[in-house]
Amino acid sequence: MRYRDYEPEQMYLLPVSMRDWLPQDHLCYFVRDVVGQLDLSEIYGSYGNSQGGQPPYHPVMMTGLLFYAYCVGVPSSRKIEKKTYEDVAFRVLSADSHPDHDTISEFRHRHLQALAGLFVQVLRLCRQAGLVKLGHICLDGTKVRANASRHKAMSYVRMEVKERELEDKVAELLGRAESVDAEENRLYGKGVRGDDLPEELRYHESRLKKIKEAKAALEAEAREKALEKQRDQKAKERQHRGKKRHRGRKAKPPKREPKPSAQRNFTDPESRMMLDSSSQAYVYGYNCQAAVDEESQVIVASDTTQQAVDKKQVEPMLRKIKDNVKRNPEKLSADAGYYSESNIKLLRKRRIDCYIPPDRQLHNQKEIPSPRGRPPRDLSVADRMRRKLRTVKGKQTYAKRKEVAEPVFGQIKGARGLRQFLFRGLEKVSAEWDLWCLTHNILKLFRSGWTPELA
Repeated sequence: MRYRDYEPEQMYLLPVSMRDWLPQDHLCYFVRDVVGQLDLSEIYGSYGNSQGGQPPYHPVMMTGLLFYAYCVGVPSSRKIEKKTYEDVAFRVLSADSHPDHDTISEFRHRHLQALAGLFVQVLRLCRQAGLVKLGHICLDGTKVRANASRHKAMSYVRMEVKERELEDKVAELLGRAESVDAEENRLYGKGVRGDDLPEELRYHESRLKKIKEAKAALEAEAREKALEKQRDQKAKERQHRGKKRHRGRKAKPPKREPKPSAQRNFTDPESRMMLDSSSQAYVYGYNCQAAVDEESQVIVASDTTQQAVDKKQVEPMLRKIKDNVKRNPEKLSADAGYYSESNIKLLRKRRIDCYIPPDRQLHNQKEIPSPRGRPPRDLSVADRMRRKLRTVKGKQTYAKRKEVAEPVFGQIKGARGLRQFLFRGLEKVSAEWDLWCLTHNILKLFRSGWTPELA
């Protein structure tokens, strides 16, 4: 039998080109070309003119490596380092160099805000490719787990109990330390340093300090919520002033103390307990927002918030859309979690045709016949929206939301594997979410067939 030649030890007689290692239309070449068109001056400027020590890796190479890693769902710095040895695409992007995981992690950490800031530049390329029309924008949110342990959390009522226990324990340990010092001074003379705290006392004092800080944060948050609720009540009173009063009990003033069940996590204090809709379990996480263009599922605005509900995200997301693409969308649809009369009035004021149901729509809900004729003038804002969503146009437009916004989260979380953030704290997590959204847009740009050379 005759076989093809197989000589694993055979050396190349001529140098090879890495361009021959992968097809010319491979994603890694596209990412490298896109990064070459971005303005990385903020990253370049952070290095200064220092000539001491080993020179750093080139920002274009490191940025391309990170972008490609997020595109294929490999955000771990250790896995990226390993891929530069084992994966041809990573090896091509790094030009056969192998930055270690500490270098990759330090570059991402140092330039996280600058990398997230490239979102608008990539969005601009999507607009050049004709992928952003702003005809219909779908707004949606998803909960993403924080880099925090469930076991490193405590409720407010538990903090009060633990605070008293630790204060008693610290007082007991301090008393014991003083008696030991006095006895040692009597036996050996004065010579023991006063700041040499026992390890047990040091542990309890640091734990007590953390609990006090978390307790104070919960109390400040409760006061802020109470003031906000009070402002809302006063606004409603001003709105109904002069109208016929409804009978019933007067609204109670909001409480300024935290609920006993209010919790704070010690690993990531800025994360919040939220319901993860996919697992139907409560987790410490963040609420990640995305405004998606119907044309090709490009994300035109992204944001991250600590608030579990979406109602207050309409105005900030509209502001971000306007900042990113310099104009408002023609239509906007969102689920019932975004509904409020103030949101509807805001969208109408900005001449945006909105489709946000006041009530949650069940899958097995019986379909109501479409209304005909002009709507009555005395309809409330909520009833007017309900009627609008029952029309043929309303049903068709709102149905697009499931086809546009929800698959984006499936692609980011399911296909690319975002299940938990790497960073901690709202500012860093928000930048990390922007990085995931930015690379989502790069993938949409790649699959559209657009080429950077033609831009």
